Amino acid sequence: MAASKKKTPSLAAAIFGCAGMALSKDERAFFRTVRPAGFILFGRNIETPAQVKALVADLRKSSGVAHAPVLIDQEGGRVARLRPPHWRHPPPAAVFGRLYERDPKAALEACRLNARLIAHELLAMGVDVDCAPVLDVPQPGSHDIVGDRALAREPYAVAALGLAWCQGFAEGGVAPVIKHIPGHGRARADSHLSLPEVGATWAELAAADFAPFKALADQPWAMTAHVLYTALDKAAPATTSRAIVEDVIRGHIGFSGALMSDDLSMKALAGSFELRARECRAAGCDIALHCNGNPDEMAAVALGAGALEGESLKR
Repeated sequence: MAASKKKTPSLAAAIFGCAGMALSKDERAFFRTVRPAGFILFGRNIETPAQVKALVADLRKSSGVAHAPVLIDQEGGRVARLRPPHWRHPPPAAVFGRLYERDPKAALEACRLNARLIAHELLAMGVDVDCAPVLDVPQPGSHDIVGDRALAREPYAVAALGLAWCQGFAEGGVAPVIKHIPGHGRARADSHLSLPEVGATWAELAAADFAPFKALADQPWAMTAHVLYTALDKAAPATTSRAIVEDVIRGHIGFSGALMSDDLSMKALAGSFELRARECRAAGCDIALHCNGNPDEMAAVALGAGALEGESLKR
């Protein structure tokens, strides 16, 4: 009789942050028990290249997953976790859009090379997923939370520059996360602070907001928008709306990669952290993202998110 194979412990369908520049004993124990699908870094976790590289290695070791993805938000401009003197400070995405208006070819090449340089810096420390590019298309009167983080104000330009960005990442060995699907550009509120409500029709959304995501639907990762689109679902924001995930993100847009929620600790969402995680997973998100490193919140998210299995695991 053949010896029975030991079953590999399941992964939690969650990505977590940590509190500081090195893991505490309690964090190591939690990650060893929960085995999150990945990790995300913020400015509070970053001091020097050597320190970040050691932290990344420790995160993977703590979970027992040698190739667990480690994420970061390194867009450039005001959203840059890596800053001088140890790293470049990339320009905001809008710089490439302004150049695109004058010289599309030069803009695409500059955008690709900028992304390639970012990827080089990240991969040197073991960080292999970057939550960029932003594919949101800003509209008149929208909140500045997107602003110069957007590549351009025309869907075709956002799509073209976004593709160049993703190509640069791929050349450098880093996976992009297109965000914030299906589009945050019309929001008149900051979803970190409250739930934005968008009243545009399906036709309006399809013509502008959805278009860049549809053009880049073959990318490996996407992050949802904590936005209520009343024409699509009057009750739930995209992150927790099964109708939006199935009909718009998986259906109309055609995205088939790993779908991750935006940060569950943002104030756009309501309810307990266990409920937020459960609802985003029930809606069709593969992974629940929690960023602030709060241990009680992380424990609740892990409970609500459950195990990474089925199609979510394959993605």
